[in-house]
Amino acid sequence: MSLYSLMFLFLFLIGLLNMMMGLNMMVSDLVYFIDWEIFTLNSCSFVMTFLFDWMSFIFMSFVIMISSMVMCYSLDYMSDDYNINRFFMLVFLFICSMLMMILSPNLISILLGWDGLGLVSYCLVIYYQNVKSYNAGMLTALSNRVGDIAILLSISWMLNFGSWNYIYYLYSFDYLVETKFIMYMLIIAAMTSSAQIPFSSWLPSAMAAPTPVSALVHSSTLVTAGVYLMIRFNYLLMSTGFSTFLLIIGGLTMLMAGLGANYEYDLKSIIALSTLSQLGLMMGILSMGYYKLAFFHLLTHALFKALLFLCAGSYIHSLNNYQDIRYMGSMIHFKPLTSVCLNLSSLSLCGMPFLAGFYSSDLILELLMMSHLNILMLFIYLFATGLTSMYSFRLYYYSLTSETSYLSFTMFNEDSTFMNLGMVSLTLIAVFGGSMLSWLLMPFPYLIILPSSMKLMTILLVFTGGYAGYFIFSYNNLFLMVDKYTVFCSSFLGSMLFMPFLSTSFLSYLPMSYGLRLLSSMDQGWSEMLGGQGLNNFYIYFLHYMQWFYDSSFKIYLLLFMFWMLILFGLFFILY
Repeated sequence: MSLYSLMFLFLFLIGLLNMMMGLNMMVSDLVYFIDWEIFTLNSCSFVMTFLFDWMSFIFMSFVIMISSMVMCYSLDYMSDDYNINRFFMLVFLFICSMLMMILSPNLISILLGWDGLGLVSYCLVIYYQNVKSYNAGMLTALSNRVGDIAILLSISWMLNFGSWNYIYYLYSFDYLVETKFIMYMLIIAAMTSSAQIPFSSWLPSAMAAPTPVSALVHSSTLVTAGVYLMIRFNYLLMSTGFSTFLLIIGGLTMLMAGLGANYEYDLKSIIALSTLSQLGLMMGILSMGYYKLAFFHLLTHALFKALLFLCAGSYIHSLNNYQDIRYMGSMIHFKPLTSVCLNLSSLSLCGMPFLAGFYSSDLILELLMMSHLNILMLFIYLFATGLTSMYSFRLYYYSLTSETSYLSFTMFNEDSTFMNLGMVSLTLIAVFGGSMLSWLLMPFPYLIILPSSMKLMTILLVFTGGYAGYFIFSYNNLFLMVDKYTVFCSSFLGSMLFMPFLSTSFLSYLPMSYGLRLLSSMDQGWSEMLGGQGLNNFYIYFLHYMQWFYDSSFKIYLLLFMFWMLILFGLFFILY
């Protein structure tokens, strides 16, 4: 434990150092481009390239500081685990893979970091070794392999340009036809990693991982990799004409996740769907060209989402690993500190004024209202924002104000020093980090001119959605009169438009059924009986018969021996 405490301090100090370096490079307008030639073979150079600018330094600082808080939290949360050393090594590998992806202006080294994230995330999702974890890990790994294929295709297509350092060509190859194919492949890669429609089903299923890992994955590592890739390729995205496609995908993902979270009862799945909703919002504003604002929301979202998962883990830890929010009544009386931290992060997610999420999400919605969007897309984004507030207040109702509904013999304690330290530290950052980042990242304020009704619409959406969520779920008798259409709608919306089924059973039914037929007719059928298994059975039968023959009748054995000797002597006399 002392070693991991030192690792926590080391990571935190490295994160602070990176933040100072990033601020220095932002003020000085500096970029360091390090090209390290590993070796040269037959005039072919193998180089490792790193890009150090204000964006990579600040994002690295957030990744490392959040990871340090998660490691501090895990010292208590995973203290009873037999394989705790394996857990910490996997988390450390996860962080290193993300840092590799952040610092790479080269598509091949991006692929190394991307594959490292995919492999280590698979190992972490199947950490609790059961059937559900194995299925979730396989779905996560296979979904992200689609993005790997897309990056490999874009790497092969960049052979036309002479280098894989995309930073060389970012502002010069927007006139070429090949660029559209590369950008299309990179958009598919970003959609798989950031779980946009139709690759969304892996994100809630990845909740099978330990809760500290979920906090890390959903705040600053795996799911943000796709958004960060699109931020780096923002100029190319806007010049190739794929931005409208990404805007529609982001809005639909946000709407689907908001509807699904209002029908979900698993605490971690609700928070996972809120991550999906926020990723859709980031993709939407990114596709409109505001890449700095998307990066700003990426950072603020990382702060309150990590805190939200850590508080959820504290609840689950105290409730004997129950994750159903219907078992979490009146938790404010038993875990006051955790409940305050949970609701602060939840209000920050809603966009409550002067918390971290407000500074970025309010600005995003105001820019959406000021842009040239049609009324349908504007309605989708605003309605999905109201749904965010709705499921956040639903969580507030079930966890804090509903009647006591948990099981007996449940242990409640607020004495976990490391867990409390991680949560309180992230709470302070989640409250004050938004305003600090808005001062740092946007020294020149946006000029947004809106009528007062539209200016106040985001605040109105938050309060209306919150009131609707509290009202509907505090009066459950409204939903007692159900028919088959209501049940179908709730299952359709609650399962993310049947997307988990479409991503698993729907795709695998035909190959698995044909495989079963081939197994029963070929491997376990006539080819097996006429092949290896049949010969094996015949030889075993023959050997058993001969063994019985020799063991049972000594006279017959002697008679056969004499018979074979006579045959041999006869052959001898005939031949000689």
